[in-house]
Amino acid sequence: MDTNRTRRCRHPWRATALVGVLIVAAPAVQASAVQAPPTRVETVVESRSPVTGITETVVRVKVPLPASVGARPEACDWLSYLRYRDSAGPDRSADADRILIAQPGILEGAGAFDSVARNTITQASARGEHIEFWALDRRSNCLEDRTGVQAGLDSGDPHDAIDYYYRGASVDGKKFSGFLENRQLGWLSKVGLEQTVRDQYDLMVAELPSRTLRKEKFLCGGHSLGGVLTGYFATWDFDGDPATLSDAGHNQCAGYFALDTTISTSLGDLQGAMPEDVNLPDVGIGYAAVQAGLNSGLLPRSVSAPAVVNAETMTLLSVSGLFAATAPDAESDMAAAVPPRFNVDLTNRFLFSKDAATFLTGKPGLKDFRLTNEAALGVLMDDHSVPLSFIQASVGFFDGGPVVDKNFPVANGSNSNPALLGTEYKAIPAEPHGPLYTWRNYDRVGADDDPVHRSADGTPFTSAAKEVTDIQQLARSLSEHPLDFTENYFPTKLVTDIQLGTSPQISRFVVHKDGLTANPTLTVLAGDGLIDPGRHQDLDPVVAPGYQHLDVLTAAPDQNDGRPETVSTHLAEFATRR
Repeated sequence: MDTNRTRRCRHPWRATALVGVLIVAAPAVQASAVQAPPTRVETVVESRSPVTGITETVVRVKVPLPASVGARPEACDWLSYLRYRDSAGPDRSADADRILIAQPGILEGAGAFDSVARNTITQASARGEHIEFWALDRRSNCLEDRTGVQAGLDSGDPHDAIDYYYRGASVDGKKFSGFLENRQLGWLSKVGLEQTVRDQYDLMVAELPSRTLRKEKFLCGGHSLGGVLTGYFATWDFDGDPATLSDAGHNQCAGYFALDTTISTSLGDLQGAMPEDVNLPDVGIGYAAVQAGLNSGLLPRSVSAPAVVNAETMTLLSVSGLFAATAPDAESDMAAAVPPRFNVDLTNRFLFSKDAATFLTGKPGLKDFRLTNEAALGVLMDDHSVPLSFIQASVGFFDGGPVVDKNFPVANGSNSNPALLGTEYKAIPAEPHGPLYTWRNYDRVGADDDPVHRSADGTPFTSAAKEVTDIQQLARSLSEHPLDFTENYFPTKLVTDIQLGTSPQISRFVVHKDGLTANPTLTVLAGDGLIDPGRHQDLDPVVAPGYQHLDVLTAAPDQNDGRPETVSTHLAEFATRR
């Protein structure tokens, strides 16, 4: 790391620290014997969240993949999750009143659940109960290299992350080995639906060996694709004998929860959760052909697209959160600091073009506008800026200068927008090389000094009722966790297995179909999210007004209507129900 470069952040802070092993599960040995390697490691995570009274740890349990998977990094033989618990509650999970265990959505990691986990535990504590929230990471998250982001956290200078990922700088003698290519992901071609639900089962059994206790304590659920994975988990037979029920997935859970998703075994409810140009194979050719393509590498082993959906751009999303968290009001130079890269440049064009002509010419581009670090993060994730609904959150609006309609890739006000692009009007700064655009946080929209920006047709771009997530807490969640907010190498096989769920290779495990309705279910839908609540009235869903797809995870504890956050309120009530 370049220690001679002048630091550009005035107030360095160390947002995340792994400060010591809490639990190491290993047999007792004589003093003279060789110490057995640990099979379980739990480490404290230091957080800057304003929601206090929560203890966060990262837990890693060694559950090796089958030998048939092939060569893989040693880290991928461990299962990992973020454990959140009430600091005033019991230390042991077995003594908690309930445990919510959550599967992430597509392209999502454990860190995405930070806000909803903290808010739910706080709400349950107010009801007199001590619950835990376990946010799962999938196997593929083991491939991510957070060294650069951590270096920026430790030094307080986010440029250290850029130096590590793009300029060959070393951190403690380690250099970035590059973003992985398809040829380096051979083992991922074997990690699909069967391995994913098995991992959850094995983790639950390892952490709470008593099946009776699991059935009493666990509430199983997830966000987006996590609802479908929970549906499969509920119907799965884990011992190969359909006549025995103690191993059935639904008998490991006391109930289910679905966050902007449904507990099902179909991707039908999640149309729009993935861009249409990602590299997914045609499942019409059948399970065996798809698997052969994945094994050979002819088919992509991880989900990717040239813009937004690839390991490089998702790493930069974490880096953008780091910039916004460490120096929110400083003028952003992140875009200029990253050397020219095809994926990054195409993403910036796609996300920051006013119209088709701007996209084609690249002028004016992101680097031509003056933005604070907070505003730059808003460009990437706010529902009135980013044209992809599956990464949208309602974090406020541009401030500090005039804005105009963003009519790319579709025009504002169109009634034919696909679900993928969302329904909110999009805006973009109007003046390149002009004023410094700042960010008006969610709780300042509608304030007396709000200029209330309007579209060309007179429609206000947003209102207080449409804003629910604190951009600073989103920035923190993106950057501070040892388990990422994103999943940079999402396995293609996981999606194709679900799409081919009726094939014998999958259906032979899905034998307890009544498991979908065997337990009580809480369904929470975002009012402006991917799923139309009107289609699911039979589920008696809780609808969170104004929320986007990510807001069900990221919304602030205190909302603009003076009420506590909707999702966590209902999750806490569900978790404490007897």
